[in-house]
Amino acid sequence: MRTDNKNIRILKRVVASLIVLAAVLPVLIRCATIGTPEGGPKDTLPPVVLGVMPGNYTTNFDKDEVQILFDEYIQLKDQQKELYVSPEMKKKPTLLMRGKTLIVTIKDDSLKPNTTYAIEFGATISDNNEGNPLHGYRYVFSTGAEIDSLAMSGYTEDSEKVDSLGRTFIYFFEEDSLPPIEDYDSTMFNFKPHKIARSQKNGIFIAQNLKPVDYRIYAFYDNNDNQLYEPGEDKIGFLEQTYNPAKMEPFYVWYDSIRRYPSADPQLYFRLFVDESFSRQTLKEKMRPDQHKVELYFGAKHPDIRSLKFQGVKPEDIIYEPVSSRGDTLYLWLKTPSAELPDTLKGEIVYFKHDSIRQLQETTEELKLHWRLIETKEQEKERERLEKERRKAEENGTEWVEPHKPSTFKMTSYKTTAEVNPEKDLDVEFATPLTRFDSASIRLVSWSELGDTLRERFHFIPDTLSPRKYRLRTEWSPLRKYELFIPTDALADISGEGNDSLKMTLTVADKEKFAVVNLKVIPRKESYRYVVQFVDAKSNKSVQTIKDLTSGTYTVNYIEPTDLKIRIIEDMNGNGKWDAGNMVEHRQSERSEFYKDENGEETFTAKTGWEFDITLDMTTIFAPITMQDLIERLDKREMERLEEEEKKRKEQGNQNKGSHNHNNQSGGMFGGGGGMFGGGGGGSNPMNIGNLGGR
Repeated sequence: MRTDNKNIRILKRVVASLIVLAAVLPVLIRCATIGTPEGGPKDTLPPVVLGVMPGNYTTNFDKDEVQILFDEYIQLKDQQKELYVSPEMKKKPTLLMRGKTLIVTIKDDSLKPNTTYAIEFGATISDNNEGNPLHGYRYVFSTGAEIDSLAMSGYTEDSEKVDSLGRTFIYFFEEDSLPPIEDYDSTMFNFKPHKIARSQKNGIFIAQNLKPVDYRIYAFYDNNDNQLYEPGEDKIGFLEQTYNPAKMEPFYVWYDSIRRYPSADPQLYFRLFVDESFSRQTLKEKMRPDQHKVELYFGAKHPDIRSLKFQGVKPEDIIYEPVSSRGDTLYLWLKTPSAELPDTLKGEIVYFKHDSIRQLQETTEELKLHWRLIETKEQEKERERLEKERRKAEENGTEWVEPHKPSTFKMTSYKTTAEVNPEKDLDVEFATPLTRFDSASIRLVSWSELGDTLRERFHFIPDTLSPRKYRLRTEWSPLRKYELFIPTDALADISGEGNDSLKMTLTVADKEKFAVVNLKVIPRKESYRYVVQFVDAKSNKSVQTIKDLTSGTYTVNYIEPTDLKIRIIEDMNGNGKWDAGNMVEHRQSERSEFYKDENGEETFTAKTGWEFDITLDMTTIFAPITMQDLIERLDKREMERLEEEEKKRKEQGNQNKGSHNHNNQSGGMFGGGGGMFGGGGGGSNPMNIGNLGGR
């Protein structure tokens, strides 16, 4: 590594040391009795462990109860989500409060001989008054004569978004206890992990109490917080080789005083994805949110539907709309008069569903969908008012004419004014499919500053997937303004409701108010194709996508003047999107990476009227990732995060001045009450963990 980078990292560690020291020293001089004087600053300190019996890191453990004494009354939160044990016990320990003592009960038959266990409390424990959580507290013991003492660190990331994926579980399986992987990797389905770790919110994990053996290692994001890997639901990541903590390079560990949990330089790197090959095909949910609309949600993509019918609805009157890109969500629109649709719609669907041994079988399921009109208070009052007027007219013998009601027809993309990108069509979307579209009656006129008015030629292009979407195409001129006029009843939806007249004033986007980016693409191989996404740096959402890029230069106009990143997907199958991998076949997902300039910056500011020339050398962007590369990437992002935190702090001014916040984590990573790496005293310097060698 270059000398200047090394010096920067040393400086960072010194700063980190000072932060930790500042966090720990006030705790060492605290009184035994903690309290907040009435009218004083708010208590922001977590509970402190005063003692543990049996002591942390006890060997030859044969008890069924552990008592943990705190300096104040505590409360327990989210045990199902936060509390876990490494390795798993047959039955989870139960927690009970008795005064200021936490009683942890362990079932005798849950423990294996000669095994090191760690009870990980996560954020389960917090003080009773303010709810300040005690992050990272863990109780370690062994049923044998020794404590497994090695550790490894790592980082878990969303493979598509190239962003931290926190709160993931990492499973360690001892390689010598497993059958070899040949054509099919069944490790996650047929075996229990020997050790478990969990990443923090920043994606970093520190796995502890490991043995000096080779491990197969997997990571999964627990989407449902049930601490179980659910194929097709949870994101999964795997490493293609085994790792032995005794043979790994050492790594730095420090305490993040802002987030209040330990962090570390990673040794392992996981790119997580949803393995759709294990999604079970089933009809998960069916809804009828509207009289003319049915929603079907399937467990896997592209369900094989053989037939679908509803009583009283002709098959040709069912309009299908696949909603998601995976095709696992289907909207059905019923082109039937409202008076003929019952409140309870009955029918059946015949499709192929996975059985208990994951075989697809043709299955028939009944459909019974309820809907009824629920009036708002305003609608109810209006209806009662009209009924009163009608009765009064009848009593007086006069004719009563019901007043005109505004149409319920809805054009969801409607705006009175809108700006058009001249390189694109105007998107037009309706709330429901249309049964009448009199395009000949629709007018598009334009005018210039000279006052001339022209009737423009245009045509509507139906969307290939959605029956509710169209694109209006014409020759847009930045020198002219436009008006789109849709007269009354030119359109009608599936309920037969016609539209009220609609008028939109359209202006053409001024190219000078945007940025221009010229992309020079140099692929890794001439046959490779890429997807480029311009991503908003704050929200991390894609604002513009260009597909099917190969070798050459591409000009991208109308880039919003804001802070952006460029995310590139190496589209190996050329389908214009990112594709997940397959854990069973040990096939990783397609790679996504962010472009970095010569200074290593991912973010660039697009300014009005500016033109950027950017070279995307895919050999560099998609080079194999080393741990040093990953460390530098995470360091960069952390510095950006800290800068953002500093900005927020300055904006808040002195609102928190004088608050009693020491950022202590006694009993956590460095504390004497059973810390992360044990010991009777606190430590303030970043710790070098691993084989105890220098870096």
